[in-house]
Amino acid sequence: MALKITNKCINCDMCEPECPNEAISMGFDTYEIDPTKCTECVGYYDHSTCQRVCPIQNAIIADPEHVETQEELLAKFQGIKASS
Repeated sequence: MALKITNKCINCDMCEPECPNEAISMGFDTYEIDPTKCTECVGYYDHSTCQRVCPIQNAIIADPEHVETQEELLAKFQGIKASS
């Protein structure tokens, strides 16, 4: 499942440079994650790097509107890599 940034975000700029898929960008008030690009770092790392570097607990959470299996996340990663 893709991740999403909640309203707990303090715009600290830690997550955006960590995203290997460039899925994180500044939205209207806070950072946002593009669910079409987010693979939870599957294909790159063992854990989501944005969640690791975020200083605010639970500011980046699983997005219940974009539920995906590990296999689907890997397929998304492979599609992103193939198109780049």
